[in-house]
Amino acid sequence: MLVFPIISAAPVHKFYVSITKIEYVKEKNSLQIITKIFIDDIEDALQHRYDPSISLDTKKETEAADEYLKNYILQKINIKVNGKPVKLDYIGKEYDTDMVLAYIEVKDVKELKTIEIENKVLLDMFPEQQNIIHLKTPKTRRSLILDQDESKGKLDFN
Repeated sequence: MLVFPIISAAPVHKFYVSITKIEYVKEKNSLQIITKIFIDDIEDALQHRYDPSISLDTKKETEAADEYLKNYILQKINIKVNGKPVKLDYIGKEYDTDMVLAYIEVKDVKELKTIEIENKVLLDMFPEQQNIIHLKTPKTRRSLILDQDESKGKLDFN
């Protein structure tokens, strides 16, 4: 009996995606944001932009790496609530398997009529990057997919 190994000629294609979850917590008048990015992709971007020796989620990780991550994310994500730019407060990060989770909060959001989100995370590094946004309010759930052609989107709740 002969056994032929099955060899796939299809090249391995890497999937470039980040997922940002935004929850409007009315009782706290805040937007609570979690951005999930693959560690190796964000590490490539930080090494390219800031310092080739940056290492995330290893014993070699430095405080500078965390500061670079914070700066990068705050430069790449911009939000307007009801037509006005809001301040993003970077709270911190943690690792989950092969992803980094960055925690951000926007305070003093008394009402959410519209939200404009610009997410350029990794778009300058990977042309096929997609940044998926999931927004949850007490009454609704909405999503956006942002990419190099369209890096910002607007959701209307009126």
